[in-house]
Amino acid sequence: MDLAFYPGCSLSQSAQLYNHQTGLIFDKLGIQLQEITDWNCCGATSVSKINDFMAVALSARNLGIAEASGVDELVVPCSACYSRTLVAQQRMRDNAELVAHINEGLGKKVQGNIKVSSILEILQRVVCVEGFEAPHADTLNGLVPVCYYGCMFTRFPYPVQIPEDVENPRGMEKVLEAIGLTARDWNYKVRCCGASASVYDQGMALKLMAKIMKDAIGWGANCIVVTCPMCQMNLDAHQNQLCRKYGIEERLPIYFITELLGVAMGIGSKELLLDRHFIKGRLGKESGKEALTR
Repeated sequence: MDLAFYPGCSLSQSAQLYNHQTGLIFDKLGIQLQEITDWNCCGATSVSKINDFMAVALSARNLGIAEASGVDELVVPCSACYSRTLVAQQRMRDNAELVAHINEGLGKKVQGNIKVSSILEILQRVVCVEGFEAPHADTLNGLVPVCYYGCMFTRFPYPVQIPEDVENPRGMEKVLEAIGLTARDWNYKVRCCGASASVYDQGMALKLMAKIMKDAIGWGANCIVVTCPMCQMNLDAHQNQLCRKYGIEERLPIYFITELLGVAMGIGSKELLLDRHFIKGRLGKESGKEALTR
């Protein structure tokens, strides 16, 4: 299977770990990722607050490049990039005048014929099937995860169709079930962590993250699993600060789903770069094997 791949700015910078792991996982699953050439920033949440047209045009350029590659599907791991790309595509489908205007300035025109997918859509398609093997799934014994989707994955500024229940998404839970993990149900899986507010209104962001942490701990979780690089960075990098401020004694590792899937599939901890976190998980020993635990 060949897929076009859009890493976006986060996976190229602060979430290089996620980018690296995604490449490893997909390669092991037999999926060839073709990073689109000369891609640009999707604008994330910032551009739409300043220039509505540019918020569509930035992602449109990436879509045109992806379509020109001849691949039928584009996978976008970052939740913010996924949202912007999906919204831009739908807005152009709904407005022929808009797409014509945008295409005037593009070297590679948008045709609207490529499927935009999240990383969870692809993983469910190849992992949550009969015959999938996770030979080292037992090394995850002891993990009690909660799945945190955040707001960008489920709250879109324009009506789009996604294969998830936006109030109670289950894609991550299904992937974890395929490797023998049962995620705890909880109340904050689609709440906002503050996202970029951690830069300009840190007090508010820390308050939001503290609520997420308290609920996860209250449900007995010992780790949080994510797909969004912004959510992972916020909850990982600011966790000690928010826990001290709000009197939270527990610390929870914030894992990308690629980490747990990679361990279950037998990819080594060094190759997965599991030590690249502020809040460390630890490698313990269970049944003579390395185990990923708190």
